Amino acid sequence: MPDIPFMNLDAIHAPLRQELLDACARVIDSQRFIGGGEVAKLEQTFCELTGAAHAIGVSSGTDALLAALMAADIGPGDEVITTPFTFFATAGCIARVGATPMFVDVDARTFNLDPELVEEAITPRTRAIIPVHLFGQMAKMTPLLNLAKTHDLLVIEDAAQAVGAGALDAPAGGVGDVGCFSFFPTKNLGGFGDGGMITCQNEDLAERIRIRCRHGAQPKYHHAVIGGNFRLDALQAAMLSVKIDGLAHWTRQRQASAAAYDDLLADCEGILTPVFERREEHVYNQYSVLLEHRDEVRDRLTQAGVGTMVYYPGPLHLQECFAPLGYKPGALPVAEQTCQRILALPIWPGLSMAQIEHVASVLKDAVESCGR
Repeated sequence: MPDIPFMNLDAIHAPLRQELLDACARVIDSQRFIGGGEVAKLEQTFCELTGAAHAIGVSSGTDALLAALMAADIGPGDEVITTPFTFFATAGCIARVGATPMFVDVDARTFNLDPELVEEAITPRTRAIIPVHLFGQMAKMTPLLNLAKTHDLLVIEDAAQAVGAGALDAPAGGVGDVGCFSFFPTKNLGGFGDGGMITCQNEDLAERIRIRCRHGAQPKYHHAVIGGNFRLDALQAAMLSVKIDGLAHWTRQRQASAAAYDDLLADCEGILTPVFERREEHVYNQYSVLLEHRDEVRDRLTQAGVGTMVYYPGPLHLQECFAPLGYKPGALPVAEQTCQRILALPIWPGLSMAQIEHVASVLKDAVESCGR
């Protein structure tokens, strides 16, 4: 069988090529490259998708988090509770505003924040909780929202990997105070460069976010606060509006591929497949298994032409830049052990059953060989 890449964006983009080019041409002809109707259209679509009252297009998922923290006036002396097992931006943005990231260990099977440990980490300096809906599965939001209400905390959903996740009455980005999405090209709804979206229920907070996204100007050239240039390009918005019509279909394909992997890898000694509460609420930005001898198994998959990725090779609390926080190896054991065992398999839309069966077969053979 030909090589199976970890990601194949052409499978998504090739059928949409003319529509995408038409969208680009429309923006070029309009000469409206910043803001305008294309951005407003995508923002409205996200309000409908998430149930949020407001949506603000931004320049990246990172800037979505940063703008939300800035608008909430979180800064030096404040603490924000989050996960050590995610992409760096989540904790990096907390540190960038001068606040302290307080890392809490994750659930051993879902890899999302453990709410019981969150409660233990709350102090008088805690201002917010940032749960990450990792790999496309929402964190357990009900206990986190209850904790936030009890302690008067903001809940910022890092939904960068979870567009379309959750149930109709509790969609990702629509249950916390703020939701932050990424349109990085490999996301389930990926753009053609960087981009992101912020969703918000509170009108006052939404307006503060909008102001921070335009250098704190209100009105133009008058700056009561400092913000940044966090705007979403109209070209990105126009092309994302083309792609968003296919999101539900691609999600179903990802879910079907995950179900096939689950069946093929069931009861295979040495392979732990992802846990889900409800399949229809998980959008599988990644399909990640836990393995012993992970690196050796990955090498064998690479030799067989199967692409894989490791999300994430090291937990955030042990990154050099966070050394002043004082975390030592063993402080958050679940996250640390997961980093040593996790491996993401191909799950892009358009992956065929034959390809899935081949990946599963090669994986099982590699695990068996490495376990001898």
